[in-house]
Amino acid sequence: MSEPITLLTLASSGLAAVGIAAFAGLKGWQGWLDLKRLELAGQRQEPRSPAMERIEIADLKERIRKLEAIASCVDL
Repeated sequence: MSEPITLLTLASSGLAAVGIAAFAGLKGWQGWLDLKRLELAGQRQEPRSPAMERIEIADLKERIRKLEAIASCVDL
């Protein structure tokens, strides 16, 4: 008589363990997805005004001019 009860207890314990493991795995997966969403949201750039773009282009041109001067061994 105790054999069916033991078998039922083991089966229900195993099912509970699988359920707990699946729940923990899904919570971990959701946490990982939230982390990746936050990383992607942080990489988005805000739209710039045309003036900011011109300033950045001017800065890049100045850097290029300095690098070319260094490459040609000219003191600034």
